[in-house]
Amino acid sequence: MLDQSPPRDALDDKANRIFAGKVVRKDLVRKVKVGANVPVFVLEYLLGKYCASSDELAIQMGLQVVNDTLADNYIRPDDSMRAQSRVKEQGSHTFIDKIKVRLADSRYWAEVANFGHKFVHIPDHYVRNFDRLLTGGIWAQIDMRFEYDEENRGKYPFWIDKLTPIQLATFDLDEYRRLRGEFTTDEWLNLLVRSMGYEPSVMERRLKLLFLLRLIPFCERNYNLIELGSRGTGKSYAIQELSPYAALLTGPTTVANLFGQQQGRYKGMVQIWDVVGFDEVADLQKMPKEVITMLKTYCESGQFQRSQEAMAGYASLALFGNTQQPVDVMVQTGHLFAPLPDVIRDDMAFIDRLHCYLPGWEVPKMRHEHFTDHYGFVVDYLAEALRDLGKHNFTEIIDHSFALGAHLNARDRKAVRRTVSGLMKLLHPHGQVSPVDLEELLRLALEGRRRVKEQLKKMGAFEYHQTAFSYQINATGEECFVSVPEQGGRDLISADPLSPGTLYTAAVSSDGTVGLYRVEVSVAFGTSKLKFAGGIAGTMKEAINRAFGYLLANKNMFGIGREVDTCDFHVEVIDLLGNKVEAEIGVAFCIAVYSILRKAAPQPGLLVLGDLSIQGHVKPVRSLAEPLQVAMENGARRALIPIENKRQFLEVSPEVLEQVDPIFFGDLRQAAFKALGLS
Repeated sequence: MLDQSPPRDALDDKANRIFAGKVVRKDLVRKVKVGANVPVFVLEYLLGKYCASSDELAIQMGLQVVNDTLADNYIRPDDSMRAQSRVKEQGSHTFIDKIKVRLADSRYWAEVANFGHKFVHIPDHYVRNFDRLLTGGIWAQIDMRFEYDEENRGKYPFWIDKLTPIQLATFDLDEYRRLRGEFTTDEWLNLLVRSMGYEPSVMERRLKLLFLLRLIPFCERNYNLIELGSRGTGKSYAIQELSPYAALLTGPTTVANLFGQQQGRYKGMVQIWDVVGFDEVADLQKMPKEVITMLKTYCESGQFQRSQEAMAGYASLALFGNTQQPVDVMVQTGHLFAPLPDVIRDDMAFIDRLHCYLPGWEVPKMRHEHFTDHYGFVVDYLAEALRDLGKHNFTEIIDHSFALGAHLNARDRKAVRRTVSGLMKLLHPHGQVSPVDLEELLRLALEGRRRVKEQLKKMGAFEYHQTAFSYQINATGEECFVSVPEQGGRDLISADPLSPGTLYTAAVSSDGTVGLYRVEVSVAFGTSKLKFAGGIAGTMKEAINRAFGYLLANKNMFGIGREVDTCDFHVEVIDLLGNKVEAEIGVAFCIAVYSILRKAAPQPGLLVLGDLSIQGHVKPVRSLAEPLQVAMENGARRALIPIENKRQFLEVSPEVLEQVDPIFFGDLRQAAFKALGLS
């Protein structure tokens, strides 16, 4: 017998009345799933067929039919021999299983997963009608018969007579849109959250909207989403369970698998599935670099090149991964793309093509109270609705009420518009939305895209420095700025006085990538030896050695001869942004040595730029605008700058000029005095 049904609320009654036969009680799904390891959309296909009722007796009877169907027709992986025997003894049998097809020796063979047979005869027309059979496979109701195979001398006796994919036969999008108008925005939001299996009454509104972001790839074609967060929050659940049109990869893949064969004999996953998900992205470290290269092109335009032919796909991409540290630690010590493998993280152009970064750390670990016992859409019905909505476009809707700010470049604008379009399809598929509701969606979209840009900027790429995302309200002309909640932790350069021997410095590479460093020098009794801590090598080590040689030769001029002769110097350089820029930091090193020997702390919030030649001449930095911009955004309030860089000062943005005081110097002695506030 079924447990006592949970109390119904007004939304349950309304959903049953308006979407009769298309909603199901979600606690039933969990109860049945305990004893049947099949996808949710398969269970709800059966529950929607037999239990779509508000009458308790009808639900009990329908649930019994579902359990009987699963017992009689669903094959457990360890029961394959019994299933094959049943088909042989009875001559035919109908069951539910996952089936995929391959082409071998000029003919198609079906592999039926739990049935345990890889050479099952299948009529060609099913392969033509259902492309997904060739990539990943589909769940289906299969009518199979046993018949002696003359050609193969009885070796392959199983034949498929009928194949019925588990999905709706018809769907009316116009009806779906019209019936949406019967609900308020809050009611519809709660119904969608319940349709995913969660209980909205225990959630803040923001958390509900974050759950909705997970559905955008299903209704917005060629949408690129990333979610990194804690384990156990259900990041990949939507891809795995809520639609028969999505595929989830759990490891590295190949160009051929994603984009098809060169000869075009097989289509790739991006042409066959609506959504391709990558779970546990940290495990993709061994994925070939050419996969990322092709994905980069595909994520931008939806097109890719195979052999001589340009091809297109509509699949959205979703990347999921686990964070290893609390988010406040990540933003203080690095960036929020740290969990990505090097093969992805090193390609910032690929990351820039992500439309939205969903903050998975805000989603709680799933507990019993987070799952709903109320009614929600049958997942198969919702999946069809989202798939049909993918053909429509809401990207221009924000223009009626808002204009995007100056810091958003073309790729930013595209990303924000695509996110708003996806949220519109989810919450307002009928196209009717108030300016207040639309503004809420716009702010969420701006935040999701800004999170991508903020992390690219923290990774040291100056081209991404414009992150002051805003929008203008057309009716009033007011400009509103949108921040990200975790934006704190930008003050890598402390505003408090540092201990003697510690300084901040920066360098810029030829491609504009900025490195930000903290130099720490300590002394011990010794004989003028220089000792390096780990991590100092290459150009940086050469610059420090060169500067130390000059300091040894001119120690008396600086008034530190006795101290230098009786001390050993230990130097460590901490890469604050972790982007390994080759850095020449001779001036900062020398000032740090002078600081600790004089026991004088440098000015707070100070950045020191420049390097030294072997004769002590000050070498300017390659470019001034990039390191000053990054330093300002990370807390710098003053900068010690070689006089030769003064002509580049006109290239520095007004925002930096307003917040960072320049201090120019022409030689090392002058630089040291100014850094320590002695002049």
